[in-house]
Amino acid sequence: MKLYFLAVLLLAGQACATGVGDPKNGAFLFRRCASCHAVGPYASAGYGPQLNGIIGRRAASTKDYKYSEAMKKSGLTWDEKTLAAYLRAPHDVVPGTSMRFWGIKDEQQVADLLSYMKTF
Repeated sequence: MKLYFLAVLLLAGQACATGVGDPKNGAFLFRRCASCHAVGPYASAGYGPQLNGIIGRRAASTKDYKYSEAMKKSGLTWDEKTLAAYLRAPHDVVPGTSMRFWGIKDEQQVADLLSYMKTF
């Protein structure tokens, strides 16, 4: 029984470490992002920029949002690793960002959000 429990823990740890995310749970989690950000066919900037095609996009590159100077000068391109770090601690990745969010500490939630965001 102990061996089975250990195997389950190891597999769960691997899922989080490899970034295997659940897009359905990511959609649920995105609801707290949706007060500032939009995704989907009718997405446009609001209090924050729209997030369609965020993976692979240069930071501060959409035309319909006024970005902070810190974000403009960041030089970032949003790959999965950089976006995950930003979701964990926005102000550590881009000091001076205007994003009003403290971050997500749960690695599985970060993976789920990334999995959902890759669908747009």
